[in-house]
Amino acid sequence: MALNKIILASAIAGLFTTSASAQELVVKIGHVAPTTGSIAHLGKDNENGFKMAIDDLNTKGVTIGGKKVKFEGVMEDDAADPKQGTAAAQKLVDAKVAGVIGHLNSGTSIPASKIYSDAGIPQISPSATNPKFTRQSFKTTFRVVADDTALGGTLGRYAVNTMKAKSIAVIDDRTAYGQGVADEFEKAVKGAGGKIVGREFTNDKATDFQAILTKIKAAKPDVVFFGGMDAVAGPMMKQMKTLGINAKFMGGDGICTEGLVKLAGDGMSDGQVVCAEAGGVEGSKKKAMEDFKTRYKTKYNLDVQVYAPYVYDATMVMVEAMKKANSTEPAKYLPALSSVSYDGVTGKIAFDNKGDIKNGALTLFTYKEGKRSEISVVQAAAGK
Repeated sequence: MALNKIILASAIAGLFTTSASAQELVVKIGHVAPTTGSIAHLGKDNENGFKMAIDDLNTKGVTIGGKKVKFEGVMEDDAADPKQGTAAAQKLVDAKVAGVIGHLNSGTSIPASKIYSDAGIPQISPSATNPKFTRQSFKTTFRVVADDTALGGTLGRYAVNTMKAKSIAVIDDRTAYGQGVADEFEKAVKGAGGKIVGREFTNDKATDFQAILTKIKAAKPDVVFFGGMDAVAGPMMKQMKTLGINAKFMGGDGICTEGLVKLAGDGMSDGQVVCAEAGGVEGSKKKAMEDFKTRYKTKYNLDVQVYAPYVYDATMVMVEAMKKANSTEPAKYLPALSSVSYDGVTGKIAFDNKGDIKNGALTLFTYKEGKRSEISVVQAAAGK
């Protein structure tokens, strides 16, 4: 009799376990970044921020539509290549993800955005800053950082008005990001009454800059602005030193990484670099960012490079919209994403009618004694 009771109790427990499992909903969220290639360190930083968000959501537990949700990350590598980026986007669409966090680069985010738009899948980029990204009339496209109009514009005005630069040279890597931010920088410099003494270009895989730097040296600039990523900026700074170019070096968030110190080596001197990162927190908000960086370091034994906190927040914002709409179906939570308001690690996140972050901030940095040092946080909208 006792044995029968045990068997019956086990059977009932099994029924409840099956029932509970049936109530769990698995929701796939995609993530794309370059985890191979010259900026793989930035792509892996993004991917780590994404995995951290997924882990936190599953640990905390989220219920949507009366069902406990288990989030599953589906991660793809686009190698910062537009063609591979669109292939990765199609793979995520075919995998029926509920949303996509990414891509890292503007050059991959922009072509991929049409694929997501056609499929009706929301896409939030944590780092694509080219203005075109959110100006294609796609309802599915969002970003949690200020665009190049703000980034390049702020740096251009800062070079003329604060650094008092008299002659400025501009170099870009011909990518959607690099050329875009350089164009906005140049426009702002001219608007502030500054003088551009040279405009050169390279590519995002170049290692030899002797020819363009020799031309720039002849113009005797006191500032050199580079539109591109840290993997190119570091070697460029080394060659500037070899050629005796003692100018200040400026750039956007692509160069504004913890890794720039190692990449530039002895080509960087204290206070030489001024760069801007899209995003920024002040006052009491700083604690949340510092806590995130500490948790990230503990989890991965790595320092945050640049974008991991923005990836984390982008993932949380997407899920916040799902909770608000009480649905994980893209068509149902997309309208909620357009009207979401979320206090994240990187500050307040809400989107305008284009999908751009409202009142985004920028943080200006320099480097001293081998470490990145904050100069100030400014509102991106100012002077935009």
